[in-house]
Amino acid sequence: MSNVTRLRHALPMSPDINAAVSALDKAIADAVDAAKEAGLPQGLIVGLLHGHVQVQTNIMMS
Repeated sequence: MSNVTRLRHALPMSPDINAAVSALDKAIADAVDAAKEAGLPQGLIVGLLHGHVQVQTNIMMS
């Protein structure tokens, strides 16, 4: 895991990183809101997000 950067160790973060984190956060929030409006059950939304987290964790650990 030598290629994983801990954000607290990279402070202060560059404006590019801050912008990317903000954009990601907004995109996730917008997608969750759209899914709720479409009537997806909350458990399905959580399950899908959890699945993506698991995949990304596996990628980081490999």
